[in-house]
Amino acid sequence: QDLYDWTDAADRAGLQVIVHAIGDRAIRTQLDIYERVAKANGGRVRRFRIEHAQHIAPADIGRFPALGVIASVQPYHAIDDGRWAERVIGPERAKGTYAFKALLDHHTVLAFGSDWFVAPPTPLLGIYAAVTRRTLDDGHPGGWIPEQKITVEQALQAYTAGSARAGFQEREVGMLRSGMLADLVMIDRDITRIPPETIGDAKVVLTLVGGRVMYDRVASTP
Repeated sequence: QDLYDWTDAADRAGLQVIVHAIGDRAIRTQLDIYERVAKANGGRVRRFRIEHAQHIAPADIGRFPALGVIASVQPYHAIDDGRWAERVIGPERAKGTYAFKALLDHHTVLAFGSDWFVAPPTPLLGIYAAVTRRTLDDGHPGGWIPEQKITVEQALQAYTAGSARAGFQEREVGMLRSGMLADLVMIDRDITRIPPETIGDAKVVLTLVGGRVMYDRVASTP
């Protein structure tokens, strides 16, 4: 009841509610609360979010887009937790673990992040994780739960436009478009055209924030 009351109060105040939920019961509970709050408080653009959204029950995956809930997830955890998660939660529950493709197939807004400092901050490693799902112990060379792999393009979308939408910033960042902030990086190779397992080796050569150069690998090299 406390969680409902807090969510309801924040929603009535016009705030975007973002809740950390890991585990099928936690996720279902928060989806139920979001549904109740939206019905009680009337229609508006809310963009409720669930942070992590790990271990989703298959029956609840379709509820994310139906309720307009954004899945804000951190793909690097998939190749880290994948070393041991199945032993802890069992093979059936594992099917809904880091269910990136299933969420996208249901047209959920997927926003990628890092969970720094728990995981490395670089998006390149996150993209590698989402695309290959090769665990850190090399125990799953074909990918852990490979049916949940996504494409490089989908991972890039989640890190850029998806994350911008998750923060109500889609008119400012997330795309290269006239009138938007020039927040971008240049990478030393086209990660859409290289073997996915080598994405983690790519290097940033230039970083712009608001159109200003914040990092230049060439200029900073002695």
